[in-house]
Amino acid sequence: MGALYWRAPTEAELVGTGLKAKHFTAPEVELWPECALPITIYSRVSTQWRSSAGGLIGLDYQEVHRELDRERLQGDRREEVMAGIRVIEVEAMARLMEG
Repeated sequence: MGALYWRAPTEAELVGTGLKAKHFTAPEVELWPECALPITIYSRVSTQWRSSAGGLIGLDYQEVHRELDRERLQGDRREEVMAGIRVIEVEAMARLMEG
């Protein structure tokens, strides 16, 4: 699996280094089994962001909960997966707001 939100540097960013964007390949990421479902669900809702004039606020949790229901997750397992999604959400927001 490739890293989420990874991008190669642009040619403009590499001016003077002697490198080209083609020299950079997306890193391969190995998932731990306990991370697979949170990442899968995040991937399904990764376009469902709430935003304001100031930028991103966070994921639309109505859509997240719809996906948790679709997986028939309940109790502690649902909370564990939701906690994983929140970790991904925080990092994704930081990356998306960078530039």
